[in-house]
Amino acid sequence: MSITVDARDGASPSRWTPSREDALRVQDRRKIRGLRAARRPLWLLLLLVGPGILVMLGENDGPSMLSYATTGATYGIGFFVPFICVTFLMAFVVQEMTVRLGIATHRGHAELIFGRFGPFWGYFAMLDLFIGNILTLITEFIAIRAGAAYFGIPAGFAVAVGFGIVTAALLARRYFTWERAVLVLSAANLLFVPAAIFAHPDVSRLLAALATWRPLPGGVAAGFITLLLANIGATVTPWMIFFQQSAVVDKGLTCDDVGQGRLDTGLGAIFAGIAAIATLVACAPLFAHHVNAANFSGGADFASALRPYLGSAGAALFALGIIEAGLVAAMTISTSSAYAFGEVAHCGHSLNLDFRSGRSFYLAAIISTAFAALVVLIPHAPLLAITITVNVVATLLMAPALVFLLLLASDPEIMGSLVNRWKSNLSAGFIVVAIAIMGAAYGVITVFPAIVPK
Repeated sequence: MSITVDARDGASPSRWTPSREDALRVQDRRKIRGLRAARRPLWLLLLLVGPGILVMLGENDGPSMLSYATTGATYGIGFFVPFICVTFLMAFVVQEMTVRLGIATHRGHAELIFGRFGPFWGYFAMLDLFIGNILTLITEFIAIRAGAAYFGIPAGFAVAVGFGIVTAALLARRYFTWERAVLVLSAANLLFVPAAIFAHPDVSRLLAALATWRPLPGGVAAGFITLLLANIGATVTPWMIFFQQSAVVDKGLTCDDVGQGRLDTGLGAIFAGIAAIATLVACAPLFAHHVNAANFSGGADFASALRPYLGSAGAALFALGIIEAGLVAAMTISTSSAYAFGEVAHCGHSLNLDFRSGRSFYLAAIISTAFAALVVLIPHAPLLAITITVNVVATLLMAPALVFLLLLASDPEIMGSLVNRWKSNLSAGFIVVAIAIMGAAYGVITVFPAIVPK
């Protein structure tokens, strides 16, 4: 525990007091110990869940949901429904390692990379993170603007309100309060489920798609590979590792909480997977009626195009879901950047800090959010193209982040009893190789587009 010294008139320290950050964390741990001693597992789980659900639903962000929407409008429910399930299984494997790493080390991911691999690789990882984060933050405000446009809300007003909500969430100066507020808001990600129901999907056909993995209509083309990468980037991205590890530390989870941490992450993957598939299903009528989504500019265009098939209520739910996706992701991604900045700059980096002690931490979150909000207001920007591209970039940036995670989680010196077993290394290694191959494939078709059929 960190301590502060009270030395009056230059005398020797007369008493030791915990910092505000540590005092709040001790208070949380006292509640957890009480529930564990009272054998109340459900209440214990409700207290411990948070980072896993937030990171998964946070990754169901604006660009992710628009990628799923574009996929449903382009290919229907066949191939990509089971593929989305696979991507969330990949996300669970990655984030479960992140939970154990945070619990074993009580250090954020950026701090560990600098300490274990040195400044060169530390700054390399930070560049990887910050490029991905700022691009993704921009797309979150694209989602907020696009969803609000369906209701006729001016872009400037929508972006300003979104920025205000993200900033207001930091005012609690308390990790637990911030986490619960974002969790409540993230529940609205499931608005895509009733939107999908309004599409009146054929349930037997949907179950058959899950069971048989139907082939692609039209075969493999350049657009298919782009959407394939976009769907992976919609599920597994570098910011998730940095955020969840720091959130686990900020929440104060210990080795006793590993099981709840895994369950938290698993529940998050299930909820996020349901919302992702629901988004694809909601947009499948566009595929069935041969509506070309290539020229859509964002969530408002999707919602408007879906109104004849989902009705006004279904289209409104879709637009609200896009707004929620952008807001929750802006909150979690900006906090991810702030955690990493604080760790690299060796300054306070906790949502339990007051503003004086955590000035740099809070400013990093606010400034990055403000920059992204301002960029979105540039006139005539190709919003949907930017959104899809960001998810592809996220996939390309993921391989280096996964290598660092795998090396750290496999190191017995820092992991102790929580070190990766061979099964974890095998599955994580497969994910790294698969993402690297897909990234290479995207590079090849970008440089040599003629080798892939249109």
